[in-house]
Amino acid sequence: MTSLLTSDCRIKVSSVLNRETTLYGKQFLTDGNEETCWNSDSGTPQFIVVDFGRSVLINTIQLMFQGGFVGKSCLVQTWQPDSGDWADMTRFYPEDINPLQTFPIVVDAPSTAATTSRIKIVFETSTDFFGRITVYKLDILGQEA
Repeated sequence: MTSLLTSDCRIKVSSVLNRETTLYGKQFLTDGNEETCWNSDSGTPQFIVVDFGRSVLINTIQLMFQGGFVGKSCLVQTWQPDSGDWADMTRFYPEDINPLQTFPIVVDAPSTAATTSRIKIVFETSTDFFGRITVYKLDILGQEA
């Protein structure tokens, strides 16, 4: 398994805290620096969309949160080009801790494969009272499809 996040990938996020993209923008999700982070604005749900620009088989998602600003209930969706909509793939439930957490992708619905060109990680709820999410590291592991 290798990282599927390359320079060709495009990342979109639901929001950035106070619109301060130079301090808390999406570029910090994958910069490899544990001192920088993406910080969402308040409200739920929040999300991260990754467009790989190619077909990939996803095996694992890795996230490093800031404790107290963790997604409690997370939904992974894949883009379905035939219907032009997102399909639920699986759920995971992070702990409210700081260290890197690893979530194996287990496909819940037999009709939904882990092969996709786009993935959406939805943070349905947060450990923060205001619904903010803080992520210091994002990686998606798998292989080319």
